[in-house]
Amino acid sequence: MPRNRTLKAIAGIAASCIGLVGTIILLSIMKIISFEVAKLMLVALVGMYVGFGILIAVYRLIRKLE
Repeated sequence: MPRNRTLKAIAGIAASCIGLVGTIILLSIMKIISFEVAKLMLVALVGMYVGFGILIAVYRLIRKLE
């Protein structure tokens, strides 16, 4: 288990992303959602992770400037 706080946060983010991707794929395999909807959900998930990553990076940059 990582001891550093940053590593723990990265591990948590990676685990949540893998869990959500796995759930979307499972729903697609079980034919609960269609393949097109699964692709759309995966693209939206990647977009959210990238968007929030940029938001956090900008917040930390601004915090250092003050």
